[in-house]
Amino acid sequence: MAGNEKLNLVRRNAIHTETIRNEQRHQKLHTEFSINPHRKLHVLPDKPMSKNPTEVIGENSDFITAFHKARQEPTKKYTMPQTESQEIGWISTPLIPSNRSDRRLNFHRFRTDIAMHQ
Repeated sequence: MAGNEKLNLVRRNAIHTETIRNEQRHQKLHTEFSINPHRKLHVLPDKPMSKNPTEVIGENSDFITAFHKARQEPTKKYTMPQTESQEIGWISTPLIPSNRSDRRLNFHRFRTDIAMHQ
């Protein structure tokens, strides 16, 4: 039985080293930072008494364009709705132009003798 246990230990080590080699072969190291344009980005100001100068970001940087694109409304970002929930309110323009003087659609409160409070 002692021989089988050593074989199992050797076999386990061989499987472990093969797994590590496969992981290292398929591993991709990301060295370039980019923000996710689909998440909201909360920019926080520095501390008031901080002595470090603020970082100046160029006007035409990719960061600013990605930031503004992430803050847009879904109708401006995409041509078609991406989810079922977006389909409900995707076309939000009214079908009939609003006319406040039309009494068929606008029911204003009236002040009558019965409704007046003394």
